[in-house]
Amino acid sequence: MINTQLLKSYIKHRLTAKTRHGVHSPFVYRLIDEVIYNFKPREEYRDIELLREKLQKDERYITITDLGAGSHINNNKQKQVKQLAKNALKTPKLAQLIYRLVNEHKPSNIIELGTCLGLTTAYMAKAGAGADLISIEGCPETASIAKENLEALGVQNAEVRTGDFDKRFPELLGEVDKLDFVFIDGNHRKDATLNYFEWCLAKVHEGSVLIFDDIYWSKGMEEAWKKIKAHPQVTVSVDLFWIGIIYFKQGQVKEDFKVKF
Repeated sequence: MINTQLLKSYIKHRLTAKTRHGVHSPFVYRLIDEVIYNFKPREEYRDIELLREKLQKDERYITITDLGAGSHINNNKQKQVKQLAKNALKTPKLAQLIYRLVNEHKPSNIIELGTCLGLTTAYMAKAGAGADLISIEGCPETASIAKENLEALGVQNAEVRTGDFDKRFPELLGEVDKLDFVFIDGNHRKDATLNYFEWCLAKVHEGSVLIFDDIYWSKGMEEAWKKIKAHPQVTVSVDLFWIGIIYFKQGQVKEDFKVKF
């Protein structure tokens, strides 16, 4: 089934978004030129993408515990791993962008909400080899597959925790002094997304990066994204349609950018 809301939003975004040549902020221009549009292949991508190919053929069935907004595709209780690999994983293009963002900002800690099968987790862990990464997944059986995959890829700096984001995320925030890099990819509801953002605010600093996935998933998610980027603590937002990135750089003129990706 075609998500007409998403399609309309995508067309509108493409008509209004810019490339690096339409951006006058030196910080954002460099971000687009050297990070977002850096499509050169890297050796680090290879093993993860080989595992993706393997998962797309994995016929094991797992029971899905869905604590979020669900899926527009194959929203059943029993799913094959290959269905998740095809429909739920970030595309290589997007997962590799997140790798580059971690590599660029060199965080000391990374938090991910929504592990899925762990491929984006692996990308972030490999990009931030010196960082401690904790990922939270709502579905125990999905988390189990993710742990298998991280082990197969030799990832040693990532921990997967299982449970409801509304309980596990506040617990995790209580364990850290500051937030360097947060990727929110789960429970695509307006109120939940705004809650996660607001919970982060007490621990963000000038170098913090927050990424929100599926910001055009629904009208509610669009509304959440508008509120997030309008928040007075946010100085720069970069809207790539598939994800939204926010920064808290002091002394930076508040600007919102829509960028083609």
